[in-house]
Amino acid sequence: MNNKYIHIYNNLINFTRNKDLYKNLGREDSFSDRLTLFLLHFSFFLKNFKNEENKKVLQEIYDFNFRQLELSIREIGYGDQSINKKMKDYINLFHSMVSEIHFWDSLSRLEKIKKFSLFLNDFQNIDDLLDYFEEFNSNLSKKTLNSYLKSVSNA
Repeated sequence: MNNKYIHIYNNLINFTRNKDLYKNLGREDSFSDRLTLFLLHFSFFLKNFKNEENKKVLQEIYDFNFRQLELSIREIGYGDQSINKKMKDYINLFHSMVSEIHFWDSLSRLEKIKKFSLFLNDFQNIDDLLDYFEEFNSNLSKKTLNSYLKSVSNA
């Protein structure tokens, strides 16, 4: 497998490992919680860099990230049939996230909280997560896709 985009994937994983993201969960985080936050990070990443010029590269990054997720699910020990079902569920979840944040910058704070609540219903204080993702989104918008492709720096 071509590891050309591994540093982008690893950066998204590192963002997802931020312990502060889970402080309002009220329970021990699970693989599913981490995956949901990973997919949110990835959604914002794609939203910020989506344009005709980046279309091919973003498709390659998308394919790479979902292959990596499939490998992670296999490592957990799911069987082939379970993996296919899980991947379909995760891809559908991701596409609904992308759809919900498409016009993110024009939404009110309350509308953003409602959008997050669709995906993060186990989290008790969505406001903290919203603040985090607002900053994440802002940091992404200050960089180019090329800066992520050429370096391993975090947002």
